[in-house]
Amino acid sequence: MDPYSAEGELINIHNHFHQGQYQEVVDFDTSSFSPENELPARVLVLRARIALGQAEDVLADVKGESEPELQVIGALAAFTLGKTDSAVQTVEKLASSAADNATVQIVGGIVLQGAGKSEEALALLSQHQASLEAVALITQIQLQLNRTDLALKEVTAARRWAQDSLLVNLAESWVGVRLGGEKYQQAFYVFEELAQAPATSSIRSIVSQAVCELHLGRLEECQAALEQAMQKEPGYAEAIANLLVLTILTGNDASPLLVALKKADPQHQLIADLAEKDALFDKAAAKYSAKVSA
Repeated sequence: MDPYSAEGELINIHNHFHQGQYQEVVDFDTSSFSPENELPARVLVLRARIALGQAEDVLADVKGESEPELQVIGALAAFTLGKTDSAVQTVEKLASSAADNATVQIVGGIVLQGAGKSEEALALLSQHQASLEAVALITQIQLQLNRTDLALKEVTAARRWAQDSLLVNLAESWVGVRLGGEKYQQAFYVFEELAQAPATSSIRSIVSQAVCELHLGRLEECQAALEQAMQKEPGYAEAIANLLVLTILTGNDASPLLVALKKADPQHQLIADLAEKDALFDKAAAKYSAKVSA
């Protein structure tokens, strides 16, 4: 039996993880799991701990482990701590010796993409055998590469065999937000259902709902959702970033939010984009600087 299927014993902890409910993953009672699922469950718990900011502890926990699954988790923890070179070296080594390992594919793909090695990440992830998480990550990478056509192709193909899986619904919604039009509303329904149900709600689903509200022009609803997210976790960078965008769109002063975002995540993509655009503007403005003749 597929442990991630609706009847599998990993389905609930797996869904908690992909709903962004990381503390629920850490607190999940895995004592009744069968021996073959103990390692997959441990991997999910370790990944959740990294997401909760415990990368240093996780790195110490897996030090000296021989299983490829735990070695690649160590690489993810190292990458999260800024040790990019050593993390990439570990992943590339595992990619050559254990490329058929699902955890190596998925976690290794995350590290490689984070390090800017998109082609290597896609090459590793493409070796998956009906892994919905690999499909979801491939979809994310293609969207980051502005290849919406390939992301849509990936999701459409997975929909044929994955049916109504959470990960396929999420991946389809990510593509929908990029495609726009009526797809905004379809994506909204998915994120709203996750965000509003107590059993599935997380700060990530709330922010995703808010992003859809923003695209649909429902600014008051977007603000309410983002304020709810900020109450749950004041320092969550994605909530701050989206509230910053909303504040600019409504014509209000966003400078305090920019300061907050820089504090929460100095490397956030929005900050990098703003810095790049500022530099381009200054470069362009310099060409038209006033010339004063004596």
